[in-house]
Amino acid sequence: MAFQERWGGIALPPAPAYEGGPRVLEADVPEGSTEDGWRFPAGGCRVSMAHGFEIGPGGEFGIDADRWTPLHASTEGWVEALALADHAGYWAETITKIKGDAVEELDLDGFEPVHEVQGLADTWWRGKDSLIAVYRGEASGFDASRCLRAHIYGGLDAWGLGK
Repeated sequence: MAFQERWGGIALPPAPAYEGGPRVLEADVPEGSTEDGWRFPAGGCRVSMAHGFEIGPGGEFGIDADRWTPLHASTEGWVEALALADHAGYWAETITKIKGDAVEELDLDGFEPVHEVQGLADTWWRGKDSLIAVYRGEASGFDASRCLRAHIYGGLDAWGLGK
């Protein structure tokens, strides 16, 4: 009920990964057990996909694919990540997309974590003139390295960096 009162009905920009993500945040009936913890669906997906978005027992926002994978420590983190992706995508001079094993080779020296997104599986990094979003949640959920993705938003000024 607390989730629905705070987030129910909020329309979201599309997620750059996860096939667009949920369109609207809305709570559904809890799933799980006392032993494994309770989760509840957090909104219908934009397209048909093999995973759904859920809120975990500690308030984590994540996906339930072959297994539960928290993406962010809270719903706020998910919303911040979507807002940042939308903002950076608009202001970036370049957007470079990397997939698979190349994601693990990204050099993040000189970058600092973007704490607002509260990343767990998915993280954001801020550099001098760029932002990097690393999406690991699908890889964790499906246990498949091919799902690893990163988006590098380059050529950003102070406004585009979202500081």
